[in-house]
Amino acid sequence: MKKLHVLASLLLSVLIFSCTEEEATQLETVLPTTGAISGGPFTFCVDGTPDMVDGISITTQSNVGPNSTWVITDADGTILGLPPTLEAVQGVDFDAAGAGVCLIWYLRYEDGLSGAEVGENANDLMGTFDLSNSITVYRNQTEAGELVGGPFEFTVDGTPDMVSGISLNNPDASGTNSTYVITDADGNILGLPPTLDAVEGVDFDGAGAGVCLIWYLRYEDGLVGAEMGLNANDLEGCFDLSNPITVTRNQGAVAGVLSSDDFTFCVDGAADYVSGISLDSSGAVGSSSTWVITDADGNILGLPPTLDAVEGVNFDGAGAGVCLIWYARYEGEIQGAEVGMNAGDITGDFALSNPITVTRNLTEAGEIICNNFVFTVDGTPDYATGIVLENSNASGSLSTWVITDADGNILGLPPTQEALEGVNFDGAGPGVCLIWYLRYEEGIKGLEAGMNANDLEGCFDFSNFLSVTRN
Repeated sequence: MKKLHVLASLLLSVLIFSCTEEEATQLETVLPTTGAISGGPFTFCVDGTPDMVDGISITTQSNVGPNSTWVITDADGTILGLPPTLEAVQGVDFDAAGAGVCLIWYLRYEDGLSGAEVGENANDLMGTFDLSNSITVYRNQTEAGELVGGPFEFTVDGTPDMVSGISLNNPDASGTNSTYVITDADGNILGLPPTLDAVEGVDFDGAGAGVCLIWYLRYEDGLVGAEMGLNANDLEGCFDLSNPITVTRNQGAVAGVLSSDDFTFCVDGAADYVSGISLDSSGAVGSSSTWVITDADGNILGLPPTLDAVEGVNFDGAGAGVCLIWYARYEGEIQGAEVGMNAGDITGDFALSNPITVTRNLTEAGEIICNNFVFTVDGTPDYATGIVLENSNASGSLSTWVITDADGNILGLPPTQEALEGVNFDGAGPGVCLIWYLRYEEGIKGLEAGMNANDLEGCFDFSNFLSVTRN
């Protein structure tokens, strides 16, 4: 507004120069003077809520001039309004003017002033007048724009879930600062990723079941409440949130917990069934269920629908090896839950419990190849030698040789063939001995000298026997 003050000063000089000294003194006395105004500056947010100035005052009482008004201009001096009084200035709603900068002036002037009209420019005023200093009114406006993408739906199953394909449509966006905001369904702030790349790096699986909302935020300095743990509904300041994109996190299937000791059976032609398995399904999730029997590598051997069906499975018929019994819960359609497939390849909303192990031991002693022995009890040591053991398909964790009498009473348990061939049968006196080879698993009962081999209990297998006749 320097132009206005220069114009007034030139006009005063011309008047004084063309008048007598007395007349000049009189003219100088009546020249309009506004004095100074104080207050502000003011900063508002254009958000649809009326914004009024207050606390403005004229600080100098030397204002002179028969006419006065207040002038509101934009930053370029274009006149937006001419409120006649300070009360009228303080009744102006600056929110309605939209974003930008306003200047408030006080004007004193003589009759004949031209250019003091809305739409004209205060720099072009003509006449005798004086404009005060200006008070600035900043009208900030934030516009976040529109988020495009989603909605997203994930299953909480321990596998990372990221959003992708989100774009921001904001050709008219405004606001000095920006960030993305992730809230829960109630507006509680869970995260403030600064960029879209950061948003797409968030693992929503880690948040558990529920609903998240993704927003874009534009704001001016001084925003209060944009912190994790606070609520986005309580933000204070000049800001704008975009529309939200919904991320629904469904709780994945949860199978529950199986309780039971592991089972160990002997594959011996006698049926073997599991029993006493209990299921804690208090935390289970999934509208459908089944039981799954796999081998140790996860290959599906059977899908009994109920626990009764599981307890009706004859594990002896599966031969030697290890089975795993699982309980499964699932939701909707799943793929790969078929006999011959692998449980690790099942896809869909599916979960397995902990497994119960069923060990199926098979013992196979093999065959002794040798003629029977006939000795004479004459005080000369007699040894059984030349025995050949054919047991290429032998199985059983443990082994020993067993010497019994003809009735099966255990006379000795030489641990190796070398030990067997060191036994002096002459010392046993007349009679018949039987030599056996035994393969067995842990837990066998009755394998002691003085016991009877016919009373053994556990998982074991005897070879054929060789007779040693002592005449």
